[in-house]
Amino acid sequence: MNTRLLLCFVALTTFCRADAQDFEQFFTDRTLRLDYIFAGNANEQHISLDQLNVSPRWYGKRKRLAEVPMEGNGQVTVRAHRSQQVIYRNSFSTLFQEWITNPEAETVTKSFENVFLVPMPRDTVDVTVELRNNRRQVTATLTHTVVPTDILIRHIGEHGLMPYSYVQKAADTTRCIRIAYVAEGYTKDEMQVFRNDVAIAHEAMFAHEPFKSLRDRFSVVAVESPSVESGTSEPEKGIWKNTVLHSHFDTFYMNRYLTTLHLKDLHDVLAGIPYEHIIVLVNTSRYGGGGILNSYNLSMTHHEKFRPVVVHEFGHSFAGLGDEYAYDNENLGMYPTDVEPWEHNLTTRVDFNGKWENLIKKGTPLPTPVSKDAKTIQTRVGLFEGAGYQTKGVYRGVQDCRMRTNENPEFCAVCQQAIRRLVDFYTKD
Repeated sequence: MNTRLLLCFVALTTFCRADAQDFEQFFTDRTLRLDYIFAGNANEQHISLDQLNVSPRWYGKRKRLAEVPMEGNGQVTVRAHRSQQVIYRNSFSTLFQEWITNPEAETVTKSFENVFLVPMPRDTVDVTVELRNNRRQVTATLTHTVVPTDILIRHIGEHGLMPYSYVQKAADTTRCIRIAYVAEGYTKDEMQVFRNDVAIAHEAMFAHEPFKSLRDRFSVVAVESPSVESGTSEPEKGIWKNTVLHSHFDTFYMNRYLTTLHLKDLHDVLAGIPYEHIIVLVNTSRYGGGGILNSYNLSMTHHEKFRPVVVHEFGHSFAGLGDEYAYDNENLGMYPTDVEPWEHNLTTRVDFNGKWENLIKKGTPLPTPVSKDAKTIQTRVGLFEGAGYQTKGVYRGVQDCRMRTNENPEFCAVCQQAIRRLVDFYTKD
């Protein structure tokens, strides 16, 4: 057996063991929250453990524990301390990794909070966190040991929970995807406004395929986290608001980039509440938002583009879909053209296998020319150049899509396939 086949065999047998394992053998029905500080600059990055927390119930996956449906820009891996067997993995992206690609990171060193959730282990485990660059190479790693009986693991979410209510419950709550809408910039007296905004976002989300067809696999709650002041901070205008999550526009000096850097505050708000994926609704009429894989989706609410933006950003935060737009004056160079992106809706054609080649009809020219026919624009799947903020060398699958423009009314066939595969990963055996 050659080396490559041996490695594939080892990986396959590892996944089979993990897939067959009993969740109850390794974990309890509680959540271990891991708080980290990621720090550094464009040249070097470091990971430090900040705090361990435990809360009641585990709301993430209970099957395929050692698998990840997408690579992400980083991964967290849990191993049994004695055997070193991988018993849980998840992938993620972070604002920190995005920031280090910005010019500021060439001359400044900064730190960012990051929070990850894993099931609470029954026995001692080793947790490894690793960060990867845009060449899919590991740039920083930290391994630390967690002893479940450690008296300094902070207990949270046991009492005094933030008020919340169910928007919808899944048909099978033992095998579903859990979303929490979180209020940001709504005062106590504005919670009815928040509830109305949740209803708008929720219906917009599930008007899109494949969410529409798979709606009964999602449980959704609305968390009424009050802020002292209404709105959000706008640094460009010198406006700073006292809000529960300290969100603000002008992230990385980009005026439409609306985020929060206070991830510990965000997860403190959610402690004890059934959640896995997070949609933060911000009480503002200014255009903006952001979405980060397995971290959060954050969107303005009172702008005319609220509906398409909140759905677009969920494409990032839930499904790990890449942006499909590109502008001549905004080539950011985030995707080296000699490396295949891990995102399922982008390709550089370096390793297209397993993405959307099954959707391309025989005889379709590759690269694929754009069309002016409305029906062709919506249905023709191919390789259209211009995506990932680059006009050359990165390709998308369809001429237009929810991940490309706010005007397109739906996810394209490529993105729908990626989302459906992901929902199946989390909800099917």
